[in-house]
Order: sequence, then C-alpha cells, then structure tokens
Amino acid sequence: MTASATHSAIDAVWRIESAKVIAGLARMVRDVGLAEELAQDALLAALETWPRAGVPDNPGAWLMATAKNRALDHFRRGKLLERKHEELAGEMELEQEIAAADLEAALIERMDDDIGDDLLSLVFVACHPVLSTEARAALTLRLLCGLTTDEIARAFLVPEPTIAQRIVRAKRTLAETRVPFEVPRKDELAARLSSVLEVVYLVFNEGYSATAGEDWMRPALCDEALRLGRILAELVPKEPEVHGLVALMEIQASRAGARIAPSGEPILLLDQDRARWDHLLVRRGLAALERAEQLGGRLGPYALQAAIAACHARSRTAAETDWTRIAALYDALAQISPSPVVELNRAVAVSMAFGPAEGLALVDALASEPLLRSYHLLPSVRGDLLVKLGRFEEARAEFERAASLTRNARERKLLLDRAAASHKLRVVK
Repeated sequence: MTASATHSAIDAVWRIESAKVIAGLARMVRDVGLAEELAQDALLAALETWPRAGVPDNPGAWLMATAKNRALDHFRRGKLLERKHEELAGEMELEQEIAAADLEAALIERMDDDIGDDLLSLVFVACHPVLSTEARAALTLRLLCGLTTDEIARAFLVPEPTIAQRIVRAKRTLAETRVPFEVPRKDELAARLSSVLEVVYLVFNEGYSATAGEDWMRPALCDEALRLGRILAELVPKEPEVHGLVALMEIQASRAGARIAPSGEPILLLDQDRARWDHLLVRRGLAALERAEQLGGRLGPYALQAAIAACHARSRTAAETDWTRIAALYDALAQISPSPVVELNRAVAVSMAFGPAEGLALVDALASEPLLRSYHLLPSVRGDLLVKLGRFEEARAEFERAASLTRNARERKLLLDRAAASHKLRVVK
C-alpha cells in the first residue's frame, strides 16, 4: 500500500473509530479533554507506525490498545496512579478488583466495559446544556465524528481560530462544572436527550440548507448528522423521538440529488424530479417513522415533522400531495412545539390545501413577530402567495426583500430571479 493510500485508510479508520476510543478513555480518565488528547496520541502513533508496518487487521482494536497504554503512561508520568487508586477504591463496584491489587488491570477493565454505554455517555457530555448551541455542535463534530478543527470551520464558514476557541472553552467548561461522564438518570433523560437531538438536527440543517456561503447544500454535514442519528437509534432504541429524527433526516436527505440543478441553482420541493430522489433513503425513513409510531404515545416534534416529510415522500407527483393532512400535522406540531417558524410552515400548508388567500391571512398575522423580522423565508412565502393571487408587483418587492435578508448566494440569486419573473408577469398582465 502506498503512503497516500495508508494515510487515506488512517483517516477513514479514525472517522469510524475515534468516538469509541475517546469514549472509552473518557470513562477511564473522567476528563473529555484529556481523553481526546490521549486518543490523538494514538492517532499519531498510527501515522508513524502503519506506513511502515501496514494497516493492522483490526485497526480499531489497535487504536484502542494504544490509547489505553497512553492513558496508563499518563498516570505513571504524572504520579497520578496513587491518586487514581484512591478515587477508584471509593467506588463500590471496584473494591474487590482493587483489593486484588492489580490497579492497571482494573483501569483497563474499566475501559473494556460496554462501549455502547461509553459512546452514549460521550454523546450526552458533548451535547450538555451547560454549553452553548454552537459549542455543542463543534464539540460533537470533533469528538463524535472525528472532524478536524479546519473541517468544522469550513463546514460552518467560520474562521478556524473561532472553532478552536469554542472547542477549548467547551472542554474547559465541562471540566470546571464537573459534568459527569454518564448516561443521565431517567428523570433527566428526556430533557438531556432533547439537547442531543437539537444538536444533531442543527448539524443536519446546516448541511441541508446552508445559512451562508456559495453552496446551497453541504452534504458532508448531512452525512455526519445521519450517522450520529443512526448511532443514537441503536443506543437508545426505545426512544421514539430518536427514530422520529432519523426518519426526518433520512427522508429529507433522500431529496439531495434533486435539490440542485447542474448549474448549482436550488430546485424547490414542488419543482423537483422525484425520480431522482434516493428511494432507499425514503424506505429507511418510512421504516424509522413506523418504529417511532409503534413505540406508542403522542408523536413528538421530530416524529411529526417526519410524518409531514413522509406525506411528500409517498406522493409520486407534487400534485398528489395530501396538503390537508400536512396542514393537520402542522396544527399538531404547533400545539406541542409552538414557534413562528412552525406557524409560517403551517400557513404554506393551509394555502396549498385551502387556497392562497387563506394562507396569506396567516402569513400577514406573523408580520409583527420579532423572531421573523430578519427571517428571509417570511417575505419569500408572502411573495409566492401574492404571485398566486395575481399581485405581481407586491410579490416582486417581497422577493427582493427576501433576497436582501438571506446570506446564501445561491438562494439570493433564486429570489432575485423570482422577483424579476414577477415583474415580467406584471408587465404581461
């Protein structure tokens, strides 16, 4: 294997295995920042060794074993072994092991326990509410997806030093507030899981509809969010909202190939060639939604959004879309997760089901909402409804206003094109 091929293999292995290695180390050392440093040491060892010796048959196990040794070396060098002995001796489940005396064996055995629990603990730590949303997203991509600081910065179009500072501060905050490395108790699980799902969907959304830059989509972020969602669904299989989020992301991701024209321009949902949707992802999404529904109870916000996406996925053409059901699902979503954005989406569904005048009345009622004041989709939706009502000059002004508010270059061009088309329609009329 050539040197470049070996380095590519190391990159691939790291993306797959790094979270498991960091999770095992974090349980061992009780410090996420230190755990990542030790895991990085193992990665450096791989970069030094594998080009000469070849990629091991089980590269993940090699990284894990090397990381364990680095952790033990750290304890020895820092004369922390005795301190760790005292800490571990206080834990009831390890008293017999430590009484038997081989502390190093006890430390290693702690790291060899169920990796699933470790990985889930790492998810909850990286997405802890004590951190800002931006910090949670950066730390999650770093620890759980194995992305470099540069990759995260490019994904979010943020300077690399900014991302580096977010990650450093996040680790410091976790250490200073002594966030425990554990799966939350049942009474805390729902709130903490909500924080996790928020981060995963934030990452997905930034990939699906980029808020800024030249590209409308950044598929790599969608892929990472999907991978995290699928891992979560395996780790907490009885949580319906996890399956609901996976369903939502799978179905939305299925449209990726049809959302962008060869020129790079966005193609809106109702104009997409549905033959170009990824029907394997559609089937996976519908199956995940079915699992969420089978677990019982009232559907949560992600499962309801997935049910809305499923209405589109099940329609062979845009004309066959069941907009009445979509409007009803938005009604349900507004009841359990009220927000101006949900109301705006509900207005679109109402306009499709009952006519543009009905939808416009709902949109106009949202005009004074502070959260929508700089939200480009409000004037964009209003412009679309005005076109349908034949009020072309008003529509042109709305599309131009929407274009001035978006930070995405592709979306801005789309909106300006729609403004120009509205003006032409006014002239023709």
